Amino acid sequence: MLSVSEAQLLGWITPLFWPFLRALALFTAMPVFGTRTVPTRVRIGLAALIAFAAQATLPPVTPVALDSALAFVLVVQQLMIGLSLGFAVRVVFAAVEFAGELVGLQMGLNFAGFFDPISAGSVTATSRFFSTMVAWLFIVMNGHLLVIAALVKSFTAFPVGPEPFAFLKAAQPWRWGAEIFSTGLWIALPLVAMLLFVNLVLGAISRVASQINVFAIGFPITLGVGLLGIFLTLPAMQAPFTMALERLLAYFQ
Repeated sequence: MLSVSEAQLLGWITPLFWPFLRALALFTAMPVFGTRTVPTRVRIGLAALIAFAAQATLPPVTPVALDSALAFVLVVQQLMIGLSLGFAVRVVFAAVEFAGELVGLQMGLNFAGFFDPISAGSVTATSRFFSTMVAWLFIVMNGHLLVIAALVKSFTAFPVGPEPFAFLKAAQPWRWGAEIFSTGLWIALPLVAMLLFVNLVLGAISRVASQINVFAIGFPITLGVGLLGIFLTLPAMQAPFTMALERLLAYFQ
C-alpha cells in the first residue's frame, strides 16, 4: 500500500508554493497582466506555470509546516517581494504616463479627459495614448520576459527566509517614486521644449501684429506641432523606458 508522510508532502509542496505566491503577487500588481481585462484564472495559471518551470534554477528551500507562525512570515515575504516587483514595473509605466500628462498640458489637450474603465479613473488623451504605446512596447521588447527573469533571480538575491523586511532594507522601494519624475521629464523634455518655442513665437506675433487673434490660431498650431512632435519622438521612447525598467529590475537581481 502506498503511503505518504507529512514530511514527504511538505517536501513536494514547499518548492512550488513559495514561488507560486511570489509570482501571483507579481501578476496582481504588474501592468498589462494585472489589469481587469486579464481574468484571475489566467494570472493563477501563469503563476503556477512559472513556479513549476523555474524549479531547476531555484535554490533549495527547507520545508516548513504550513500551519506554523514561520509559514505566515514567509507568506508575507513572498507577497511583499512580488508586489514590490510589480510596483517597480508600474513605476516605469507611470513615468511614461506622466510624460503624456506634461505633453498634453503644453498642447492644451488636458481638458480632454475621459473615464478609463481599465484604471477606473479619469485620464487624458495623451496620457492614455502614451500608456497604450508603452504597453505595446513592453510586450514587443520582451519586457515581460525580463520581469520573469528578475522574479526567478529574486529567489537568489532574496531567498525564502524568516526575515520578511530584509528586502525593504536592501531595495528601499519608497525611493522609486523619484523615477517617475526623472524618467517622465526625460521623455517629455523634447516636446515641452518644442511647444515652449511655439508659444514664444506666438507671443512675439501677438506683440508685433496685434490685429491677429492669437487665441484663434494658437490652439490649432500648438496642437498640430504637438502631434507632429509626438510622431517624430515616439521611436525614441524605447531608450529611456528600457533603461528605467532595467535599473529598477536590478534591485531584484
